[in-house]
Amino acid sequence: MTGRDGWTPESAALVRPYVITKGRNLPDEEALSLLTLVTASAEDTRRPARLSPEEQSLLDLCSAGYLSVAEIAGHTHFPLGVVRILLASLMEGGHLLTRPPVARARLADREILEEVLNGLRAKFG
Repeated sequence: MTGRDGWTPESAALVRPYVITKGRNLPDEEALSLLTLVTASAEDTRRPARLSPEEQSLLDLCSAGYLSVAEIAGHTHFPLGVVRILLASLMEGGHLLTRPPVARARLADREILEEVLNGLRAKFG
């Protein structure tokens, strides 16, 4: 259903994220990927009143410890892009700290594993 001015329910769904993010762009994927870990800054004990309700809710969520960007988006039910933009803004303001995700462990060398297995078999039968 389209109104006389071209306004549709789909338009309303697009306007709200734009308003929440204040029209800011997405941060670089390397700076804030899905697996980036985020927590509230320890020095940020006093929160400024100028933060939006959405930013306040993100800070409340992040103050409990490290969460990934994907987990934060899941808890808040905000679109992922909106979460990334708001987190980037909070990082710039010094309210949040980020840590890159833990790197995947290197696969163990097959020869070493076989030697360990042979040693265990020799010792314990």
